[in-house]
Amino acid sequence: MLGGPAQAALDTISLKGIDPVVAIAQLEGIATGCSYEEASQRPRSGQLLSPPDAEGPFVFSLSESLIKALVTATPDDLVRFAEPWSRTDELRQSQVDTETAAGVLEALASLASRAQASRMGLYCWWSL
Repeated sequence: MLGGPAQAALDTISLKGIDPVVAIAQLEGIATGCSYEEASQRPRSGQLLSPPDAEGPFVFSLSESLIKALVTATPDDLVRFAEPWSRTDELRQSQVDTETAAGVLEALASLASRAQASRMGLYCWWSL
């Protein structure tokens, strides 16, 4: 997708500095009460959809269980998820604090709700 999803008029949010595979699977583990290993093995979790030999950008899918967890989460749940998520190595290395993580989760939950209402999935377009 030349120019990225925003130029293609797709509903997007920016997750700059957040790894679309590891950090998102860690979030799923926190939000669904499972381990990172279990979350990362779920169908569609971090599945590479772009050609594997491409130099980028890359497109990854997010799992249905994460989408469901985000859609059903209350604002208090999102704040509760943000604290342990912000303490992961990946988010600490990107200097994402709890307040920033909570804002990301609020935006991601809103995007997940819009996607579900439109019967669409969530994808991450990642450019290095």
